[in-house]
Amino acid sequence: MNVFRYRAIQVDGAMVEGRLEAEDRRSALRLLGQRGLYPSRLELCSGNGAHAPAPATARTPDPAAKKARVAVAPAAPSRTGGRVRRRQVTAFTREMSALLGAGIPIPQALTTLGEEEESPALHDTLLAISDAVRRGAPLSGAMEEHPRLFNRLYISMVRVGEEAGALPAVMADLAGLLEHEDEVRGEVVTAIAYPAFVLAFGVVTVVILLTVVLPRLFGMLQEMLEVLPLPTRVLLGVSEFLHGNWPWCLAALVATMYGCRRYLGTPDGALAMDAFKLRIPVLGPVFRASAVSRFARTLGTLARSGVSLLPALRIVEETIGNRVLARQIARVAEETRGGDSLAAPIRKLGLFPRGVVQMIEVGEESGRLDEMLLKVADIEERHMRARTRTVISLLAPVLILVVGAIVGFIVIALLLPIFRMSSAIQ
Repeated sequence: MNVFRYRAIQVDGAMVEGRLEAEDRRSALRLLGQRGLYPSRLELCSGNGAHAPAPATARTPDPAAKKARVAVAPAAPSRTGGRVRRRQVTAFTREMSALLGAGIPIPQALTTLGEEEESPALHDTLLAISDAVRRGAPLSGAMEEHPRLFNRLYISMVRVGEEAGALPAVMADLAGLLEHEDEVRGEVVTAIAYPAFVLAFGVVTVVILLTVVLPRLFGMLQEMLEVLPLPTRVLLGVSEFLHGNWPWCLAALVATMYGCRRYLGTPDGALAMDAFKLRIPVLGPVFRASAVSRFARTLGTLARSGVSLLPALRIVEETIGNRVLARQIARVAEETRGGDSLAAPIRKLGLFPRGVVQMIEVGEESGRLDEMLLKVADIEERHMRARTRTVISLLAPVLILVVGAIVGFIVIALLLPIFRMSSAIQ
């Protein structure tokens, strides 16, 4: 009979250590599974009946220790680096929830997914997390060392699942949330692809005409006519300016874009941009509906996973994606801290539409706030998608008209001198 030293995670998420006797490693794993323990480390202490030290009594950390963050070794750098796409993280979350739901221990599930992962960066990250969990770190603590892949919302939900002993269910909820966000983002990208192509094609066409084609034609026209028509002179001035100063124009454009990016990267610039988004006449309601939907779905998912209201609001504040609304949510959180309900401060601040506030209030009164928030998210997403389709359906024709008007002006400016020469010949 062999003696094994183990470290395992209980159903409630607590970490325990101890020793047990078993014939072999497989038998030890089976015994731990029968006790409801998920081993993160299993080591052979002695074998063949050799005397082993007295088994240590399995100890459960106190609540404060359980919530304390376990030190995690820095993650090893990936072999080739590279960027991990959001959809890859979403796919990993869904597969992880399925493996945990099947009763596979966390380290084994991470190792399996890491070895099967095609992305080198995600492969190395998952194996590093698996190694940290085997050394005794909680899954949330190990993931926290990789903030570029797992944001605060992700870490908080995983931590709640560990503490509540419902990690498979929480991972499934998290996977559903990520999949839904990916679906909405994909629809928006697909919708704006055609207008963006029309705009880019029009800009490239006009620039080529003004800088390459027209300067040669205008030279011929100026030799044939002493006085050119006004549209032709205007187009000639623009063409000559761009042809002679295009390096400076390009440098000024790059500098302007760089300056705007630097400014928008500052807190004041980002706040001004988010406020501008909400004030745009046509697109403003779309951005607001998107933020309301994200707020409701994230808060509803957190509430269903067992996160209390105040910490959930703090998480939503950082993940809503609009700093103006985030500040208002921070005020909601402060008033909620004083004992007010969620609906009261939202109504007072005029943060969301009246129908949304009423649904939240009904959810609080009935004790089904999570369900009502998810319904609010569905409603607001339908509104956002309808408005987005309307805007996109109008945007493409508008861009085509703008590009057509510019090209038409160029054609008229070229034809007027030709008509004047033909009339002079007659």
